[in-house]
Amino acid sequence: MYRFLLSRQWVIVTLVGLVLIPVMIKLGYWQFHRHEHKVAQNQLIASNLAARPIPPVTELTAVGRELPRHDMWRMVTATGTYDTAHEVVVRQRTAADEQSIGYYVLTPLVLGNGDAVLVNRGWISAGNDLTTFPDVPAAPKGKVTVTGRMMADETTAVSGIKDTRGLPARQVMLINSKEQAKRVGRPMLGGYIEQTAPKQSGGTPELVPEPDHDSIGPHMAYAIQWWLFAAAVPVGWVVLVRRERRDRAAAAAKEAEEAKAPREAASAPDAQAGGQTADFAGSGETEAAGDAATPATAGP
Repeated sequence: MYRFLLSRQWVIVTLVGLVLIPVMIKLGYWQFHRHEHKVAQNQLIASNLAARPIPPVTELTAVGRELPRHDMWRMVTATGTYDTAHEVVVRQRTAADEQSIGYYVLTPLVLGNGDAVLVNRGWISAGNDLTTFPDVPAAPKGKVTVTGRMMADETTAVSGIKDTRGLPARQVMLINSKEQAKRVGRPMLGGYIEQTAPKQSGGTPELVPEPDHDSIGPHMAYAIQWWLFAAAVPVGWVVLVRRERRDRAAAAAKEAEEAKAPREAASAPDAQAGGQTADFAGSGETEAAGDAATPATAGP
């Protein structure tokens, strides 16, 4: 009845199904873990943004220190003077509308002890000429106090941004305190400040908005979809098997009926011929009986 399951075609179909089930389950868990990571990150961002600003920034970071993930987005303050001679722009960054492409303005802020901390002063438009240093709004002169979100150094591994070499002068792809310390020749605190206050005069550079910590993304929905797909594989396999069995049974019945029809057609002429022979024999017997019943005519 189910011997067709041993055919090459059905063995392949069954093996593919057995492979797909664990793969889909694993993909579902992968999306579920991404959902958990997103939820945890949203909670971390929200709590760190709501925390009291840390004065000064040196309480959170130090020269050459890598900022731990749990300290990211903490509000800090820093007081010093801007070193505009070593100001750079960061290429391929989007504005608050998430569509316009331009630069981040990255300026070292020299603290009272001589160390410096990088400050992302905000976004400016790229303009038409990407080969020259853009027209950057001047940083405030003299001593200033900056408030902002503390961010970890960007790397290619974490950000996915390729650290392209051979860029025009004073243009970089990544915000990295270690690389800028080499270029500036001054001790640099680990990480950088994403400025939130004071606001720039004239609204430019455009301050970077706080990260979204409300959206959880579609990862949970994707996880459920993968798990439903995994559950659908055995159900679909059973449906296909039953359909194959039904189709094979119908085909066998049709073949049997088609084979039976010629045999019936062949037996019908034989029966008809036998009847005609019997009729002929009966007619001959009747004629013979009539001849016998006819009286002989006497001769003259």
